[in-house]
Amino acid sequence: QQQMTEAQENLDAAEYEAASGGGMVKVKVSGKRELKEIIIDPQVVDPEDIEMLQDLIMAAVNEALHTAEETRQSELGKLAPGMGGMF
Repeated sequence: QQQMTEAQENLDAAEYEAASGGGMVKVKVSGKRELKEIIIDPQVVDPEDIEMLQDLIMAAVNEALHTAEETRQSELGKLAPGMGGMF
């Protein structure tokens, strides 16, 4: 039980990064699934094409959240085989 609690605390404290558009948009999320940082290369900011920027941000955020969730499931699954889907 203590190992599970420690693992959850470590996963919550972890940060995950992802990028889209060849690194033009980078994001960082926490293990608590909170957006912590967005970095946008000025070259990708085109007032005539806001939709592309929105798509790049969404892709990067979703990838970072996906990585965080996969890591969480993997780590907690090691501690509680058969219960991985419950977290």
